Order: sequence, then structure tokens, then C-alpha cells
Amino acid sequence: MSHLNHSLVQKLESILGADHIFFDEETRKNYGHDETEDYSFPPSVVVKPVNAQEISEIVKLANEYKVPVVPIAGRTGLSGGALSIHEGIGLSIERLNKIEVDEQNLQAIVEPAVYTQVLQETVLEKGLFYPPDPSSRGSCTIGGNVAENAGGARAVKYGVTKDYILNLEVVLPTGEIVWTGANTLKNSTGYNLTQLMVGSEGTLGIITKIVMKLLPKVNNNILMLVPFFKAEQACEAVVAIFRSGIVPSALEFMERDAIDWTLRFLNDDISINIKDEVQAHLLIEVDGNYPDVLFSQAEKITEVLEQYDIDEVLFADTEDQKNALWKLRRAVGEAVKSNSVYKEEDTVVPRYALPELLKGIKNIGNKYGFQSVCYGHAGDGNLHVNIVKGTMTDEQWANEVPKGIREIFELTVSLKGTLSGEHGIGYVQKNYMDIAFDKKQLSLMKAIKEAFDPNNILNPGKVLPDTI
Repeated sequence: MSHLNHSLVQKLESILGADHIFFDEETRKNYGHDETEDYSFPPSVVVKPVNAQEISEIVKLANEYKVPVVPIAGRTGLSGGALSIHEGIGLSIERLNKIEVDEQNLQAIVEPAVYTQVLQETVLEKGLFYPPDPSSRGSCTIGGNVAENAGGARAVKYGVTKDYILNLEVVLPTGEIVWTGANTLKNSTGYNLTQLMVGSEGTLGIITKIVMKLLPKVNNNILMLVPFFKAEQACEAVVAIFRSGIVPSALEFMERDAIDWTLRFLNDDISINIKDEVQAHLLIEVDGNYPDVLFSQAEKITEVLEQYDIDEVLFADTEDQKNALWKLRRAVGEAVKSNSVYKEEDTVVPRYALPELLKGIKNIGNKYGFQSVCYGHAGDGNLHVNIVKGTMTDEQWANEVPKGIREIFELTVSLKGTLSGEHGIGYVQKNYMDIAFDKKQLSLMKAIKEAFDPNNILNPGKVLPDTI
């Protein structure tokens, strides 16, 4: 039973029934990884509770027996947040998958295993809109989105997950079930426990219900793909678009390699002719309910872009073309992963610093001998940096790349940015936290963790560095 006390196992079975407890190697291995590189940390046992009460009883047992509990959602994470690095109980939330839509208040009460795309499509049928849309929206869950404070392409106009969370039902690490806030649009009552939970990566509580605000649906959009002959100019154009008075609903950056690798990965699903001299693309969307306004905005953006060295702008004329371009953008991460062993960093800086960040990343790659493929949400300064192994030796990969990553993060922080915009810190970035925070800040975070989780049983070994 993989290091678990026999009496603990018996008590778990009395809570859940034998049908919802799994000790077999295949299941444990399946729940022992996410999308973070090639890491595999199977839990000792996988449990699948159905409600907050069962989770509460499991957590109380874990405290009694001092056994780690790791919340596991869609397993699409990129920072190792759901890895059972100390084995213990892998707690899958997959059976908590209900949605209740309140059309009068433009709200929804959502359980954590609901897939992001399912929520979006469910509320859209009722004339409502949930904007956050991570690239993995078809396979990531709302619970995971809340735990990581996920963003996505439309964060530039509509904000990230935290901007839609009003209240949370949470099982604390000591087993109590609490609500963190109120189902109101304004709340200035005490400390904001709701927003403390958002982005806490499953270290402070297990989220079991999420009260989310929704927006009225948006009826129209215009999407354009803009080829740039100089990648740094693509970054410079981002700020110029905003300074012209336009706030796009999406503004995405894709380096040339990102486009080329993704086109090969999609294997002729999409056909785009790109001149050899093109170094990067911006994918720009404006949305709203009044087509005349959107056309005017698109014209203004085009005027701004003509100041730069660009090729012909492609306007997506049909829904099929729009879907194809978004498929291209959403598939970049998978394409890079299929092409090479890689590490993905999630840097974010003020928009104006993007050109300097991109240039610095390339210089650091040259210094340490690695190639990087960059893409991401340029509209909010969020650049995903995929460091690919390519022809590097195992020794170079193990010894040189971490030095380069540290320099990339140091550059990012020097540009008034930080380590992660939406992927979180988790397991793989925790020992870089000293770059973004001093000892006092880290000690405050440690004290918060200890106040919530005195026995350190909930997702231990994540977010906070090994030494503080």
C-alpha cells in the first residue's frame, strides 16, 4: 500500500468506499504528472471524493497521520503544482463537476472539476460570457484556474481568473469547511481571504465551490494576423496600439519558430504563407457589440502597424479562419513540447519593457548555449519562454540552463516584472523566489502557510523555497 498506515487506509475506505480509492500503479502514475516537462511523482494512493464533507474527513485523517495531501485537478499545469513530490494522498477533485447559473445576478456557482471550456459554453447558451481562456481551456479545470490564477489571451481586456471570483467554499488544511467572502460585487469587510486563496496553488486550502461573476456575451469581433520582419518591432507595436487609445480583446505574440513548429505540428490543418524574412507575428483581436466601432478600431490599429516593418496583414474573414488562427496560437505549447525536451518559463513585465526582455532572453541563450522559442500574451506583458534542449548535452542541460534561467528571471525583475504571470511557481520555480522577494517577504508567506497548515500536510514543497 505504498507506505500508508493500514488503519489510515481502512478509514479512507470507510469515508469513500473501496470504489473511489486506487492503489494500482497505472492509476497512481497517471495522477503523478501534469504537463511540467517530464516529471513523474505518483502519490501513494489516489482518492476521488464527491463533496466538501468527504474532503474534510480525508484532510482530518491526513493531519492525524501526518500524511501529505496533494489536490489534483486537470493535470495541465506547467509548474508542477499537482505533483505528489512526497507521495501521500493524491486527492482528485474530478467528481465535483456541477454548474449552477444565476442568470438574474450574472453569476455562476461552479464546482472545481468543471472544464473551463464547458463553463464558457454553458453560460454562452444563456447569453453570458466568462472571459478567462487559457490555451488548455478544453482540458484545464476551473479549480486549477483558481489555484493558479490562470489568465489566457483575453486577459489584456477582461482580466484574469481572480477578477471573476466573488466567493469560495474551501476545505482548510485542518479540515474545517469555510466560505471566504460574499456573493456581492463589492466587499470591504475584513481581510480578503478569497483573493488570498486565488493563486495559492493548493497550499492553503482545497477549493470545493467557486462563485463567479459573468458578463453579458459579446456578439462581434475582428481578428488579424500581422507579420513583422523584426521581432523586437512586434513588441514595440504592442505599446503603440494601446497609446493610440485602443484596448484589444487579445494581443498575442508568436516568434517565427513558434509559428513554424506549430504549423508542422498541426500537419496541414492550417496553411499560411510566410516570407522567409518574417521574424514574428502579432495576433490581434478587437471585440464588441457594434461592428462599425470594431471596423474603426481595426483601421486605427492598421495605421499604427504601418509605422513598422510589416508584411501584409491577414484579416480572418470567416469563423473558420478565426478558429484556425486561434487553433494555431493555442497549439504552440504542444508543438514545442513535441519538437524537443524543453523547459517553459512564464515571465511577465510592464508592456513597454517587452522589447528589452526579448532581446535579453536571446543574449542569455547565446551566453549559455540554448535556443529559446518565445510567444505569449504580449498585450499584458506576459512572455512564455520555451528553452529547448535541441543538441545540448545532458550535462549542459543540467548545469548551464539553470544559470540561464536565473539570469532571465533577474532580468525580468530588473525590468519591474516578476517570475510568473499565470503558470504559478509550484515545484519547478520555487527556488528562484529569492529573486522576486526578500527574506522578510518570504518569511511573511511562510507564516501564512503555517497559520493555515500547521502540520504542513497540504501540497508541501510547493511555492516557497526550500530555505527561507
